[in-house]
Amino acid sequence: MNKEERFQILLNEAQSLVDSQVDDIANMANVTRLIYNHFPHHWIGFYRVVESELVLGPFNGPIACTRIAYGKGVCGTAWKENKTIIVDDVHQFPGHIACSALSNSEIVVPCSRNNVVFAVLDIDSDQFSAFDNIDKNYLEQLVQLL
Repeated sequence: MNKEERFQILLNEAQSLVDSQVDDIANMANVTRLIYNHFPHHWIGFYRVVESELVLGPFNGPIACTRIAYGKGVCGTAWKENKTIIVDDVHQFPGHIACSALSNSEIVVPCSRNNVVFAVLDIDSDQFSAFDNIDKNYLEQLVQLL
């Protein structure tokens, strides 16, 4: 099964899993595990916008940074620019925040409502260049379910 087929299955499962009657944290918790079931990357999680910073939300993976400032690191930059960022080598990203020395590449997808970011989905891989436009396309569709 190729990556797109795996993502299509993931999206179908997410559509039946995400529940608009529960809070974001419950949905985010289930979505992180669902992604991990299909794509077991090093770290998969959400950072939620709380006032003027990103605060750690539900995740699967090792212990993580708990707060990220607006515009800082890959997550803060994706929040500030309200666009998905793919980094092939996080060690080359200016201001990268290294929560885990095992992370080598990353994708961060903003979660928006009415064009206002309320969270970011952050996925780190221990492989270099692990993410591409297929990941971007499907993960952007996935966060629209939240």
